[in-house]
Amino acid sequence: MNVTASNERPALEIWLIRHGETEWSLSGQHTGRTDIPLTERGREQARSLAPLLGRQSFDVVLTSPMSRAIDTCHEAGLGAGSRVELDLGEWNYGIYEGRTTAEIRQSVPGWTVWNSPMPEGESIEQIQARANALIERLLAMSGRIALFSHGHFLRVLGGCWMNGLAMTGAHLLLDTATVSVLGFERETRALRRWNSRGD
Repeated sequence: MNVTASNERPALEIWLIRHGETEWSLSGQHTGRTDIPLTERGREQARSLAPLLGRQSFDVVLTSPMSRAIDTCHEAGLGAGSRVELDLGEWNYGIYEGRTTAEIRQSVPGWTVWNSPMPEGESIEQIQARANALIERLLAMSGRIALFSHGHFLRVLGGCWMNGLAMTGAHLLLDTATVSVLGFERETRALRRWNSRGD
């Protein structure tokens, strides 16, 4: 357990790893609950994270239940001892699953996940509540934690880490097979790294 000065909270770093490329991430199709596998390039992307992640010591490794996240975790070298965390699943896009933004806007002009209803899916209020509940559980831990998850959910998590608001994630671009780090500046929650591929 990492311990800081007595007037500060125990050290906590949360590493966010987005899964590697899939056919749908490549085409821009919204991929929530559909279990799309990694492409071969996605597996190569995941393996390319192994040197960076291998230099760290992780106290906890959690992954979304989707195979694209689990496989990224294994290819990146952190599969041993990892556990599935259901709350790391991607946004439930409801009727928009498998469709691109351009396709959706043909019938719903101006549609975005950030400001539009999600019929049969998860509202922004619901995903915000899910992310904030997960953060509260993470704050009860200490040490270095790795989370393998998905583009929109990790953007929501980053936004909620900063100010409790999922909408802030609209300003946080996140590529496949990237590493981001949540931490603190003194007692203030902050982004230590975002959308990084290497050192």
